[in-house]
Amino acid sequence: MGDDGEGTAAEGRVPLLPAAEDGGGGVKRKVWVETKKLWRVVGPSMFSRLTTYSMIVITQAFAGHLGDVELAAISIVNNVIIGFVFGLMLGMASALETMCGQAFGAKKYYMLGVYMQRSWIVLFVFCIFLLPVYLYATPVLKLLGQPDDVAELSGTLAVWVIPLHFAFVFSFPLIRFLQCQLKNSITAWAAGVALVVHVAVSWLFVSGLKLGVVGTIATINVSWWVNVAIMFAYSVCGGCPLTWHGFSGDAFSDLWDFVKISASSGIMLCLENWYYRILILMTGNLQNAKIAVDALSICMSINGWEMMIPLAFFAGTGVRVANELGAGDGKGAKFATIVAVTQSLVIGLVFWVIIVFLHDQIGWIFSSSQPVLQAVNKLSILLAFTVLLNSIQPVLSGVAVGSGWQSYVAYINLGCYYLIGVPLGIVMGWVFNFGVMGIWAGMIFGGTATQTLILAIMTMRCDWEKEAERASAHVDKWSKTIK
Repeated sequence: MGDDGEGTAAEGRVPLLPAAEDGGGGVKRKVWVETKKLWRVVGPSMFSRLTTYSMIVITQAFAGHLGDVELAAISIVNNVIIGFVFGLMLGMASALETMCGQAFGAKKYYMLGVYMQRSWIVLFVFCIFLLPVYLYATPVLKLLGQPDDVAELSGTLAVWVIPLHFAFVFSFPLIRFLQCQLKNSITAWAAGVALVVHVAVSWLFVSGLKLGVVGTIATINVSWWVNVAIMFAYSVCGGCPLTWHGFSGDAFSDLWDFVKISASSGIMLCLENWYYRILILMTGNLQNAKIAVDALSICMSINGWEMMIPLAFFAGTGVRVANELGAGDGKGAKFATIVAVTQSLVIGLVFWVIIVFLHDQIGWIFSSSQPVLQAVNKLSILLAFTVLLNSIQPVLSGVAVGSGWQSYVAYINLGCYYLIGVPLGIVMGWVFNFGVMGIWAGMIFGGTATQTLILAIMTMRCDWEKEAERASAHVDKWSKTIK
């Protein structure tokens, strides 16, 4: 598939693997073949996600050496305000992983371009409705108990990232459009170029022009739009002849059904994503809140950085499961799930060990404040267990996306995170006076662990052949909406 799959365009199909690789050969060979299929998505996706997230980490690192208030403000903008919108927009765009992945597996290639255009329309409308999140950030943060100086600076910085807000509209659908065709090298190149631009512009704005914390946050806009421009140019200028046939009026048809599946995907992922944003906001109400918020934000940044790896598995698993189900191969989807979960868990264990052994050194990248570094050291064991759980949970969410279970998982997330995790975090943090460690521990073991267990049970009990039949029926139904 991917770039090398264009050679079969004359025959009107793109094989999932060359014919020689489709044969038998025992468990080891099957694992190796599936690993190659999986990592054709995971590898470039991991690189692009790590480089893209590194832009935010670089921005936060610059701010951390400007002062504690600046670090707290940028941390809230990155982890709460942008994170709030990011989770919803990313989740809504993930509907394309189900629809494009299954359509590609069923060889309905012409549907992918129309689906992407529908996603642009839906996300743009939602993007407009979400603008008040940026415009009224200061009063909302004050209402939620954040210190006045942090809330004021956060509100100022939030307005400066509105261009990034609109970049999400085009970036997320483009990434899914390309990765469902295994054209992941393009997303990786785009992210790499954007990172180089980000470093150069960061130096120019902060060190050269001395624009301070505003210059630090403004660099994200430039680099993200460079990323979008590269992927857009490739997609519409001949890079995807099988799947892009130009702008189409069909993009405006059947929008309501597309809104429903996008909303289900958005709710599913944003409930997960917002969970840890709520953790930071709750921490802002503790005594000595600036130090607590700084320390927790550093841990969340490290967690977010490492999280790009399981999120790459999320993307790869979603594509692989959707491709196999779209092709009518339930057993293939099950095997892809087993391989993805196992490999992601092994990587998670490696990072768990690294954090445990380097617990007293992981905060220095972001801050030179000794109180902050000591607070990070105390939180490192919880960070290690969060990383371990997150090596499994996103992969199982990828199975849900590839299978089209978003609406079910949304209810599970609501129950686990907000009916169990948040109340338990409040009890541990305030009733038992464990502070930020209690809040975080209650939310991880009460919410994330419970959700992971339920998703694992759902996946193990799944009837994959029925799921393959259901996917085929969905692709047939969706294809009828396109002329």
